[in-house]
Amino acid sequence: MKTYLPIIFLLLSFTGFAQDLRKSISINQNWSFAKDADHKGIKSISKWQQVNLPHTWNAFDTMDDEPGYYRGIGWYKKRINLNQAWKTKSMYLYFEGANQETEVYLNGVKIGDHLGGYTAFTIPLRSAKFNGADEIEVKVNNRHNEDIAPLTGDFTFFGGIYRNVSLLVLDQVHFVDDQYASNGVFVRAEKVSKQQASVVVNGNFINRANTVQQLTIATLLSTNDGKKIGEAKMQVSARLNQAIAFELPEIVISKPNLWSPSQPYLYNTTTRIIHTKTGKILDEVKTSVGCRFFSFDAAKGFFLNGEPYKLIGASRHQDFAGMGNAVPNHLQVNDVKLLKEMGGNFLRVAHYPQAQAVLDACDRLGVLTSVEIPIVNEITESEAFSNNCKQMQVEMIKQNYNHPSVIIWAYMNEVLLKMRHQKDPNRKLIYLNNIALLAQRLEDLTRATDPTRYTMMSNHGDVNGYVNAGLVKIPQLVGWNLYQGWYGGKSEDFGPNLDKIHAQIPDKPLLVTEYGADVDPRLHSSAAIRFDKSLEYGMLYHQIYINDILKRPFVAGAFAWNLSDFSSETRSETMPHVNNKGLLTLDRKPKNTFYLYKAYFNPKPYVKIGDGSWNWRGATTLDQPLQVFSNASEVTLFVNGKSLGKKDVLAHITNWNVSFKHGKNEIKAVAWVNGVKIEDQSVIDFKLFPHQFKQHLPFHSIHILMGSKRQFIDPKQHSIWLPSQLYENGSWGNIGGEPFKVKSTSRQSYGTDSNIKGTANDPIYQTQLVGLDGYQLDVPKGKYEVTLHFAELMGNGIQSMLPYNLDSLIAVDKIIPEQRIFDVYLNDKLIINDLNLAATHGVAKSVVKKFECLVADDKGLKLLFKGIQGKPVLNALEVKRIN
Repeated sequence: MKTYLPIIFLLLSFTGFAQDLRKSISINQNWSFAKDADHKGIKSISKWQQVNLPHTWNAFDTMDDEPGYYRGIGWYKKRINLNQAWKTKSMYLYFEGANQETEVYLNGVKIGDHLGGYTAFTIPLRSAKFNGADEIEVKVNNRHNEDIAPLTGDFTFFGGIYRNVSLLVLDQVHFVDDQYASNGVFVRAEKVSKQQASVVVNGNFINRANTVQQLTIATLLSTNDGKKIGEAKMQVSARLNQAIAFELPEIVISKPNLWSPSQPYLYNTTTRIIHTKTGKILDEVKTSVGCRFFSFDAAKGFFLNGEPYKLIGASRHQDFAGMGNAVPNHLQVNDVKLLKEMGGNFLRVAHYPQAQAVLDACDRLGVLTSVEIPIVNEITESEAFSNNCKQMQVEMIKQNYNHPSVIIWAYMNEVLLKMRHQKDPNRKLIYLNNIALLAQRLEDLTRATDPTRYTMMSNHGDVNGYVNAGLVKIPQLVGWNLYQGWYGGKSEDFGPNLDKIHAQIPDKPLLVTEYGADVDPRLHSSAAIRFDKSLEYGMLYHQIYINDILKRPFVAGAFAWNLSDFSSETRSETMPHVNNKGLLTLDRKPKNTFYLYKAYFNPKPYVKIGDGSWNWRGATTLDQPLQVFSNASEVTLFVNGKSLGKKDVLAHITNWNVSFKHGKNEIKAVAWVNGVKIEDQSVIDFKLFPHQFKQHLPFHSIHILMGSKRQFIDPKQHSIWLPSQLYENGSWGNIGGEPFKVKSTSRQSYGTDSNIKGTANDPIYQTQLVGLDGYQLDVPKGKYEVTLHFAELMGNGIQSMLPYNLDSLIAVDKIIPEQRIFDVYLNDKLIINDLNLAATHGVAKSVVKKFECLVADDKGLKLLFKGIQGKPVLNALEVKRIN
């Protein structure tokens, strides 16, 4: 059975005009900041740093090699000059976000506080001196607090005042929502259809003037070009300090322009408080209004304005490279533009409410959204935790109510992932019951606060666990975070798994709220496998998922995890402290997976040469694969001016085998869509490495990864690291040795994903050959620089205090590996004596040894490894001709 939810929503805008109405004054500039790690208080601080807001103190310590990041107290202070004319006004400090416990002081006296890091809050400013000496002091603490969500999560909990701060200057009579920091004006729609919509405005205002006020509350509704549609008004008598709730009569729109992603039409409204006798406007809130109706059906998916509509998009975290979460609005808006560019019509705002600028952009550009509070992985069974969650939920709804883009309120994500009390079944059952109790309270609260949207929880793949806990029955929608082919199983399992979930829970609308695979754009493989982080594996993964999603009507929507890479300080991986599942990099450069989505979902004619982020390539053969993405039916490819002919586009991709030349290659792809020619051009600089040195290629250098099946591209050095090969006469390669593999794990078939200290190029050191006898390169005569790269991945029996990562640095069966000591010879000369990597340098630490060697005969370069104790290892090798 379908439930239709008609709706019209408003956008918040603090804009005034000539009658000196509400002012919103940015006070982002010129703050002083200092940490208070010892909890001694602001008076103990002698050294301050000058900063502007938004600001976080974790922009850089989350990305270094030291585990952990500063989670504690930071103080901000700022001197403000208040206009004498404002003495008769009401003033508030408006914080759009500070993480996560905040106390605000005025001239040393506490005037307010807030718990929670992702919703806005206002602090009344009522004891100012107005003499130029007023000082605001703000104490922010991002410590772990068992009573505040999130408790844990695969993202970084940046501290600081990381969103904008404003001074609101209002008349003594003004719209207000002191408790939840909205603007106090809300709109709902009733009886919305293609023929008609009824708009009802309600809200709250307060009279702080010292007399009874005779007031008129009025809303004017107009088209986006200013033509009046109608107005509603009511008269009210307000006593001193009386807060009054109001609801205006409905305004009817005939044959409304319905808001949708393809046509995000916005009407305009102005809601005012007017002094009835004088006609003076005391307060005004201008908004934009979008009209639409929608429904979810368990069997048929999602419907928008009465038409079936597949929701496709991505989730988003708010941080950016080099900035942490202190990201200016223009970059946040650009994320929405990028999502729209790739053809997305939905943004899952995860795992917490984000800046108003994001939802403003979604309203304006036409992107449907869900918003959720950060109950992630687990809960605390305390009244304080429950109350904070309920406060967050209402703050989220009230502050974001006036956005036509929002269609879903959510409140839990993978809440059974970090299960507590595993060894005590009875206590575990109590914990599960308390999760269900909190979920039901949040569900009831959400439906009572805003019955016009749907509710949702997102669960991880333990379907039976959530069913048995009763959690799938509580929300109106269930999202599933599914990673077949990544954290377990095969990508081909995804579609059948969807069918099983739908069969098990046939009466509940289903969305795929997360799916993805790590893609490090520096890594490439001709034999891509799970967990190699290569671009090629990510492409195969997303192709399978997209096709399985599109062929199932009961999948109402699916949202890739994630729109962009994001910070996760506790992760290691090939880019430590970064979750690489984004379709964009952390600094928002598109990966090929982004181009794939654009070919599938952007309706505009499109053709794109793949490997646009990989225009520095190399191999030992000129024949290489190249992909072209398009929504045309066929594509013609030109390489260095020569046509390779036409190919049909299958699943929005054409695959080509291109014979590159050594050096720069000009590539052009041409397609025709409805008689219109479209094309894309790229220049790929290709480096041919010798397979046999007798090929008489000019030899300058070679970079080789040991025990690897993938290439690594170092974009800063323009170096290409090739996987090693077995030595053949006249060529280059290893003699003996086996690829390093973590024991007792199915996570990856070679190498480790541990953080290698001392380098930003971790993939160079995350694979190695173990027990190799030697390495031979039959280079021509000349002088060479030979660089050996080592990192101990297994530890030893000496340094018992090393912080082992038991998932990847040593075998998961916790066997302590034997000590490793070996010598290295270069052309029969001892160059490294008694090398004990772990004892000398520690585990997972990059070690570089550089030597020069003259080759005066036809025997080339030969490295010999002789074990003294344990097996010798080598992680990577560089050979460079000096002159």
